[in-house]
Amino acid sequence: QVQLVESGGGSVQAGGFLRLSCAASESTYCMGWFRQAPGKEREGVATITIKGRTEYADSVKGRFTISRDNAKNTLYLQMNSLKPEDTAMYHCAADRLFCLLRTNFRYWGQGTQVTVSS
Repeated sequence: QVQLVESGGGSVQAGGFLRLSCAASESTYCMGWFRQAPGKEREGVATITIKGRTEYADSVKGRFTISRDNAKNTLYLQMNSLKPEDTAMYHCAADRLFCLLRTNFRYWGQGTQVTVSS
């Protein structure tokens, strides 16, 4: 069982930035960020393999950057130029086998709230 703990969420104004972190109990092939706003379906934000291959949702390309520190088993999400529509609970996820935004990730964190005001 992989344990994932997110941190770094908060409230910012539109145009601002936040950096999310996710500490994992062990290394996995793939890690990713997903988000869910009230009343909406969960949305894949970005994924990254252990080799550094990344995939982004169109809605965040050019604004968000996913990265990982394999030595520390830590995942990051740098979020710039934040918009009110980015408001959601952001979850870290991990999987040992697959690494696509549409992957049904096996391991999930509890989430960290991001709120962007206009």
